[in-house]
Amino acid sequence: MKQERDAIPLIITGICCIFGTIACLWYYGYLHFAKPEDALELKEFTMLKTIPGQDYKISVDAASEVAQCIDGVVVLFDTEQKGLSGVLVNGSKQAVHCLGQETPQQLQP
Repeated sequence: MKQERDAIPLIITGICCIFGTIACLWYYGYLHFAKPEDALELKEFTMLKTIPGQDYKISVDAASEVAQCIDGVVVLFDTEQKGLSGVLVNGSKQAVHCLGQETPQQLQP
């Protein structure tokens, strides 16, 4: 006696398991769906070029952002809004890279 199994309940069970797993991961914060507003420019930064012998003025108060080198890219963390972080980019949306704790040196040809 050969029994044929109906595959539709197995397929529906598999699809429900996949959606249930995604919903569970999203609920507990392991899965994040990026939205366009997640990539908004929050603040604008300006680089002050230092020239030997020339004075420049900066504010005594510290900024609310703290920078850290992670995987060779400058990542900014906001100290006022917990959990807010971002990658520092230039005007062309290219990530600003860092060399760890070293001071960059000009290479001699």
